[in-house]
Amino acid sequence: MTGAVRPPSRRSRPLTPTARVRRLRRRITLLFALTSAVGLVAMAAWAVRADDVRWRDQMDRTMSADTNWALGLLETDEDGRLDAGVLLDTAGTACPPLHLLSVPEDAARDARRIAPADLVVEHAPREPCLAVGGAAVRRATAAAVNADEERSLDGRTTTGGPVRLFALPFYPPEAEEDARPQGALVTVADTAAQQAGHRRLAWRVTGGCALLVCLSALVGHLLSGRAVRPALEALDRQESFLADAAHDLRTPAASLRTLAETALRGDTDSTDVHRRTLRLAEGMGSLVDGLLTRARLMSGTAVLAVEPLRLDQLVEAVVEDAPTDGHRVSVEAREAVVVADPDLVRRAVANLVGNALVHGHAPGAPAEVEVTVAADGPSTTVTVEDAGPGLPPEVAGALFDRFRSGSRSTGLGLSIASWVAHAHGGSLTTGPGRRGGARFVLRLPSGERPSAEG
Repeated sequence: MTGAVRPPSRRSRPLTPTARVRRLRRRITLLFALTSAVGLVAMAAWAVRADDVRWRDQMDRTMSADTNWALGLLETDEDGRLDAGVLLDTAGTACPPLHLLSVPEDAARDARRIAPADLVVEHAPREPCLAVGGAAVRRATAAAVNADEERSLDGRTTTGGPVRLFALPFYPPEAEEDARPQGALVTVADTAAQQAGHRRLAWRVTGGCALLVCLSALVGHLLSGRAVRPALEALDRQESFLADAAHDLRTPAASLRTLAETALRGDTDSTDVHRRTLRLAEGMGSLVDGLLTRARLMSGTAVLAVEPLRLDQLVEAVVEDAPTDGHRVSVEAREAVVVADPDLVRRAVANLVGNALVHGHAPGAPAEVEVTVAADGPSTTVTVEDAGPGLPPEVAGALFDRFRSGSRSTGLGLSIASWVAHAHGGSLTTGPGRRGGARFVLRLPSGERPSAEG
C-alpha cells in the first residue's frame, strides 16, 4: 500500500528568477545597512569615549591647579610636623572640600605599600559643601602616595551624588630624590553637571546613529533597486517574449496540424495541401524572425535598421497583401518619407489593418476600412479607421497591453504596433472614428523628401 504523495512545501519549492533577484536586493539592502551600522556604532562609541575622557581631563587640570596652589600654603614646623595654619587662614577648605592626610613615620621608613587604613587625617572640613565618606578620601590618598604621583578617581557623596576626588602627594622639606611622599592633599569636585551633559551627548549620538542607519538602509534599498532593475527588466522582457512567441505561433501551428490531418485523410488535393503548408511555413518563419528581432531590440542587443522609407508605398503594399475576404479597404496616401525600420513598420501597419478587418464590422457584414497616409509637420501619420461597433469603454485604457483587444479576445497586434511606434520615437493613439467605429493613428517621425533622381 503506497502512501499519498505530499506536495512540496513552500521552502522546498525552487524560487523563480524574479524571486531570486528580489531576494538578492533584500540581501544587498541588509548588507548595506549592517555595514553602515557597524561604522556608525564604532564612530559613536569613539565620540562618547572621547567626550568622557575630555571632561574628566579638563576637571582634573582644574583640580590640579587648585590643589597645587593650596600645597604652596602648606608648611612644616621645626620638628617636621605639618602645619596647616596658613592654609586654613588663607583659603577656605569647606568648598571645595580640601582634605589633608599624612603617612605615619614608621610606614614611610619601612618603604612598604601604604594601606588606606594606615593614613592619618591631619585636616578634614567640618561642614563641607560635598560630604564624602572618609574611605573614599583614604583610597585616593593611598593611590597617590603609592604611585608617587597625582591620582584621581570617581566617587559618591554621602547622599549619592557623583563627585571626583583628586589627590596630590607632597614631600617633606629638603627631601631626597628617592624620598617617599609625606602625605597628600585631596580635593573634591561635583560632577553632576558634567555627567548629565555627557549623557545627553550619548543619547544624541545614539539617536543620530539610529537615524543614519535607517537612512542608510533606505538609500541601500533604493540603490539596490537601481542595481537589480536591469535584471528585472530583462526577466520581464524574457517573459514577454515567451508569451508573445507562444501566442503568435499557436494559430499557424494549429493550421499546420489541420492540414496534416486533412492530407492523411485524403480529403483534398495533395498539391493544394503542399502549397498551403509551404505558405504557412513561410509565414511562421517570418513570424519567428519578427519575434526574435523584437526580442533583440527590446533587450538592447540590436538596433533599429532605420532608413529613409516611402511610407505611402509601404502602406499600399500592405493593404494589397492583406486578406480582405470580401471586406473593402480603401487607401488615400500622399507621398511621405519617414526614417524607420521597414520590416517593423510593415508589421505595425499590417497589425492595424488586420485588427480593423477582424473587429471593425458587425457580425455577418463586410468591413469598410479607410487607410490614410498624410504628412503632419515633423511627423507622418497612418490613420486606420473602420465603420464597426467602436471600442468598448472598459478596454479603451488597456487596449495596447498584451493580450487585450476591443473584442475581449487575446491578441498582440495592437501592443506590437504600439511598441514599434514608441521604438521609433512616435506614438499610437486611438479614438472614435467619423463613422462610429474605431480610429487608430500611427505617428512616425518624418524624414527628408526623396530627390528628383530617386
